[in-house]
Amino acid sequence: MITPPLTVVKCGGNPAVDAAGICADIARLVHQGHSILLVHGGSGEIARLSGRLDVPQRTLVAPDGVYTRYTDPDTLDVVLLALAGSVKPRLVAELSRHGVPAVGLTGMDGGMLRARRKAAVRAVVDGRTVLVRDNHSGRIATVRPELPADLLRAGYVPVVSPPAIDEHDRPVNVDADRAAAALAAALGADRLLLLTGAPGVLADPGDPTSLRDRVEVAPAGAPDPSATGGMALKLIAAREALAGGVTTVRVADGRTPDPVSRALAGAGTTVHLAGAGAARDRSHEEVPA
Repeated sequence: MITPPLTVVKCGGNPAVDAAGICADIARLVHQGHSILLVHGGSGEIARLSGRLDVPQRTLVAPDGVYTRYTDPDTLDVVLLALAGSVKPRLVAELSRHGVPAVGLTGMDGGMLRARRKAAVRAVVDGRTVLVRDNHSGRIATVRPELPADLLRAGYVPVVSPPAIDEHDRPVNVDADRAAAALAAALGADRLLLLTGAPGVLADPGDPTSLRDRVEVAPAGAPDPSATGGMALKLIAAREALAGGVTTVRVADGRTPDPVSRALAGAGTTVHLAGAGAARDRSHEEVPA
């Protein structure tokens, strides 16, 4: 267990998300005594680099409507370059600029995130469900939290991203939201904040004013029907974190000033596991001064 209470923050890769603002807010909270681990994606940078390197992008739509990135060998190279070579150094430098020591890691470092590669994935193509092979993505199977835990105890902010390492000791792409959830559960985190390019979970994805304060997710199966695309994956990650013992999970806006502080104070959508006891709900806790 990490003391003081640990917050895992996931910084979305949507270009609209204010990564610099998130880092500034994290720095302020760390200087106040908070313990924070930052997980990041990089969809915007992956798209930019794919265009520069002429690597086609492809999205897979699962039968339950959840969207995932198709990661062929060339795309895996782009993911590695974008996350480890571009996004992560900028985040570490931004935290350092605010006087916070940060350490950049991928899930491969120290065998932190072990994943089982999916030999084939089901996707809907032209109305038919097909099996897609040669996809270098996987699902996290085990977490070794010793490395980030040691860094947190030493006063560092770990900055973590995919890829993970598979059963054959090769890099494999994993969803960054689910990586954040797995790390939060393994580290005994109190809170998981998923910061994205929307106010939270919307009742109508086309209406940014339709924010839902609370969403319940079933213990299994497809997430809430109002969530589509990347938001559906966020709710799956939230479910996994809650099932793993994380007390509070929120999906909140990463574009606003002080986005971490606002989410800690209750902004965005609080996700609950259907059937979970009310005693586990800390949706109204405030940020300590």
